[in-house]
Amino acid sequence: MRWEADVPRWQQVYEQLRERIVDGTYPPGERLPSVVDVCAEFDISQVTARKALKELRAEGLAYMQPGIGTFVTELPQPPAQG
Repeated sequence: MRWEADVPRWQQVYEQLRERIVDGTYPPGERLPSVVDVCAEFDISQVTARKALKELRAEGLAYMQPGIGTFVTELPQPPAQG
């Protein structure tokens, strides 16, 4: 990954993970990568990885089950047209 100098790394990682949730790479109910896995994939510290995952939870895209992991929440469906 190429880092943007003027955007915090946690935010760039958060945006990558968020995109994967929205595009269905991580479907609802699926466990997200662990802090250790996020660190390894993006070559970042655990503090940075935790902050990115925390932001996903704050936005309501993920929830944590203590001792088990962080999981993708059900995304709200847009209302049917017509």
